[in-house]
Amino acid sequence: MSAFSIRLARPEDAEALPGIEREAATAFADDPDSAAIDSARVIPEDEHRRLIARGHCLIAEAQGDIVGFLAARPCGREVHIQEMDVLPCWQGQGIGAVLLRACLIDAGNGGFRAATLTTFRDVAWNAPFYARIGFVEVEDLAAHPRLASELDAEIAAGLPAERRIAMIRFID
Repeated sequence: MSAFSIRLARPEDAEALPGIEREAATAFADDPDSAAIDSARVIPEDEHRRLIARGHCLIAEAQGDIVGFLAARPCGREVHIQEMDVLPCWQGQGIGAVLLRACLIDAGNGGFRAATLTTFRDVAWNAPFYARIGFVEVEDLAAHPRLASELDAEIAAGLPAERRIAMIRFID
């Protein structure tokens, strides 16, 4: 395993994050059912700055470079993971799991009761990965209208409804 470190994101990090998100999206290129995923459509730099200002975004660094990130935002008593990406050449080394666990620690220290996200049900590095960290599918979306709205927006943007799910992990 290569050495990497995790830290809170700083405003100047925002410039690098859209490129990392674009590169990470290339993992979907071999999935014929993911043709609707527009790898050019990423969180813009200015939106990353807004997320970073809210204090819950994390950066993974290795050899002096940003190799991954987790962008999250508070939503009431929950923190919502908006995006998490690791450069393809750094994937498979535990960076995503460390980013996610660090986010959960931050959420617990911040008094949040849960972390949430939306993701692909059937992609190995999506729902099955999050399930290994303790996330479970939110099956009753009527009881969680914010997540239902997140999914509706993703589906309206062209993502396949039958493959998208919302997940939650309660903070111990």
